[in-house]
Amino acid sequence: MSKGFKLSNGLSLPAAAFGTYKTDKNSDTILQAIEAGYRYFDTASFYDNEEELGNAVKRSGIRRGEFIIATKLWKSEMGYDAAMRAFEASLKRLGGDYIDIYLIHWPLPEPGYEDWKALDLQTWRALEELYAQGAVRAIGVSNFLPHHLKNITDSCEIKPMIDQIEFHPGYTQEAALDFCCKNEILVQAWSPLARGRIFDDVLIKRLCEKYCCSPARICIRYAVQRGVMPIIKASCRGRMEENLITDAPVISEEDMMKISSMPPSGWSGEHPDRNRMPLNK
Repeated sequence: MSKGFKLSNGLSLPAAAFGTYKTDKNSDTILQAIEAGYRYFDTASFYDNEEELGNAVKRSGIRRGEFIIATKLWKSEMGYDAAMRAFEASLKRLGGDYIDIYLIHWPLPEPGYEDWKALDLQTWRALEELYAQGAVRAIGVSNFLPHHLKNITDSCEIKPMIDQIEFHPGYTQEAALDFCCKNEILVQAWSPLARGRIFDDVLIKRLCEKYCCSPARICIRYAVQRGVMPIIKASCRGRMEENLITDAPVISEEDMMKISSMPPSGWSGEHPDRNRMPLNK
């Protein structure tokens, strides 16, 4: 693996995380990922698998301090009091006495919600308090765009340290990436492989031949070279291990520019301010 990432508060993270969204309702897949070498695991209250993740960490026999565990509060858990309750519930399901990283999952409970600015600030105040108490080691957000982030950064005591967004060739969200870079917010990519929807793209195919690697490796390496931490999903041990190799091949500057200039493609249809859109194929 490459050297990894460091948050604005100095917390060191590995080069890639393992995403648990839609993971089977048992701890076996997560145990395989641990055996493959993953130490950063991303979950959420909405995923309904925090307990399974906690059990897998215990079953691994590896001390808790070697793991980075991130979880998120859901749209229905926003607001100061609700966020505090949500954290305690997640902590109980995960086990232990702290959570490494705690995030707000979405900036709006639903598209068109008028009081989102006040709600986000109330929720963020809860995360700041949890951070000050030492209950979490880092705090951040997910699916926040520049205007959502600015609402927080203009008023907060502690800036978000992470923003998880959909990021992959064909959908790089440059405005959000630029805002995060200027504000020392680490971008993490969910769906860094676009769930395979861009693997047949002519440029991706050409680069696979040039660098003698899979489309997944191209996508992962592209994210890492852009300073974006990929959150990787895989169901079989072989792909888990392959996707963890983030330090090769090195993509040339020209090819990086070509990937960044791809036509829009592979978008999931998710947008925080709008209703879910049909898949962009």
